[in-house]
Amino acid sequence: MSGVPRTGVSDNTAVWQVLTAVRAFSDAMDRMYSGMKGEMDMNATDLAALRMLIIREQRDESVSPHDIARHLRISTASTTKLLDRLADAGHLVRKPHPHDGRARIVALTQKSRDSFRAHFRDSMGAMRGVAEEFTDEELAVVTEFLMRMSAAVDPEP
Repeated sequence: MSGVPRTGVSDNTAVWQVLTAVRAFSDAMDRMYSGMKGEMDMNATDLAALRMLIIREQRDESVSPHDIARHLRISTASTTKLLDRLADAGHLVRKPHPHDGRARIVALTQKSRDSFRAHFRDSMGAMRGVAEEFTDEELAVVTEFLMRMSAAVDPEP
């Protein structure tokens, strides 16, 4: 979706308005996740790791400790501590890799899935209600926009 390049003051206003809306949505998401940190008694990095695991699980992708370290941009030693902490709290398990007997993968526990579901049920329902007000074509444009914005901010998801 490249379309015609934008020029002029009115087009610049539209760009700033959408960037302001993206920032406001990002802030709202941060506040939503912040509430969960307190309820689940974990820090921002712990929560970011669990969010990554949920996203990868939804994509049916396995996650290695190395994947978590790279995603969070932390050392392997810090990753080990993080995984130990989350495993001790019952949020994840380490399992043998299904295709490489020497490797390990990390997976969410049902407890963790249930905690996320309980915490985000109302917010997700409200967001789904908003999304259902748009046509499939409009949602396709929004999806492409958000995916490209995500890649522009963080090219390595």
